[in-house]
Amino acid sequence: MTQEPIQLVLCDMDGTLLMPDHSISSRTLAAVKALQAMGVYFTLASGRPPKAMRDQIKQLGIELPSAAFNGGVLVHADGSYLQSYPLPYEAVKTTLQILLAQPEVEVWVFADDQWILRDPLGPMVPREHAALGFDPLVVTDFEAYSQRVEKIVAASGNASLLIELEHQLQGALGDQAIASRSQAFYLDVTALQANKGDALVTLAGLLEVPLANTLVIGDGGNDPAMFKRAGISVAMGQADGEIRRQADYVTSANDEEGVAQALERFVLKR
Repeated sequence: MTQEPIQLVLCDMDGTLLMPDHSISSRTLAAVKALQAMGVYFTLASGRPPKAMRDQIKQLGIELPSAAFNGGVLVHADGSYLQSYPLPYEAVKTTLQILLAQPEVEVWVFADDQWILRDPLGPMVPREHAALGFDPLVVTDFEAYSQRVEKIVAASGNASLLIELEHQLQGALGDQAIASRSQAFYLDVTALQANKGDALVTLAGLLEVPLANTLVIGDGGNDPAMFKRAGISVAMGQADGEIRRQADYVTSANDEEGVAQALERFVLKR
């Protein structure tokens, strides 16, 4: 089957575009710059809040909208919102009730472009701080923000517990919200419309690019939603087997510059 020429690339960040130290390799940066010079669109879809994407957007020279919070927010390159899907209040209450009952789980709320938590000394906090690049807002409870929550995260070193909580939340939330693990130790809860598949459709529509001419790259449980909609989907080599099976192709791991390899294969060499 003849491959349609790629006109838009939508790429996940953590575990995909970024190296384990959260940097962008010189080879990957060069590949992105090369495809931009060809007139191919490149932008990001991440579970991160918009504030934690700005440095990479600037480094990559992205002038297009990108998708934060798994598509819960589409944001222009200047930081202004294009569209936003906050969590329904009932979904917020249900999620917090379940997660706050788990002593092994750290609960983080994202609202007002803030990372909000109750325990700044939680064992997962330093890792998240290094990834996001900004300090959390410490509160005694989340009620003041519950009407405008864009994402809730359950973080835990107990990956099997997060798998159980993912299934529990999916059943409890029904069609109110989505619960999916973005990484082994992170479980995200976002609005139903906040998924990378819908984000891809919206961004492609804005740019007048047919979905058949799109390429997506990811590694986590929130990425198959865009795998199913794209012309070509690529999973990272270190992704779980279930994630890899849902993609059209598998590239190398993020610490082996798998994104650069995919861009070279499917865009730059054609």
